[in-house]
Amino acid sequence: MAQYNITIDSEILHHLFLKGAKDEGMAKLLESILNQILQARATEQIKAEPYERTEERQAYRNGYYPRNLVTRV
Repeated sequence: MAQYNITIDSEILHHLFLKGAKDEGMAKLLESILNQILQARATEQIKAEPYERTEERQAYRNGYYPRNLVTRV
């Protein structure tokens, strides 16, 4: 299993610790973590970063557009 380095923006942490916006802060935190994991998994599977040309490259990255994630959080 691979290890992923996840960074958390200070704005997300600020929302997480606000009194009235805990649900919104948790949703933003979850969204950020999931997006970073998906990006890392795509890089791992393709064996190249976005726009990187390597001999080991397995496929191409097609574009993507933002989608909303609906959870109980």
